[in-house]
Amino acid sequence: MAMVTLGGKEVEIDEDGFIQDPNVWDEEVAKDLAKTEAVEVLAEDHWKLVHYLRDYYMKFGIAPMIRKLCKETGFSLKYVYEMFPSGPAKGACKVAGLPKPTGCV
Repeated sequence: MAMVTLGGKEVEIDEDGFIQDPNVWDEEVAKDLAKTEAVEVLAEDHWKLVHYLRDYYMKFGIAPMIRKLCKETGFSLKYVYEMFPSGPAKGACKVAGLPKPTGCV
């Protein structure tokens, strides 16, 4: 595991750049993580998706299935990929400060 500076604080990340402690996440950390996923600016819809992922994870301890994410946010899968080109698991979950989802390669 490596230590990097995100959002002005030292954060431990894994080899894929996922933070290891979701409790150190804040919006400044998210902004820096987004840049690692080629997302320069987090717009309102980005934040809606990121906060949905965090809320779901904090409640259930796992990232939601993509079908549930799309249904609950009202975003199509195509739009999710437009916002986070590396996808909902790799890109959006990383920016939301979640651990790397199971099955994410």
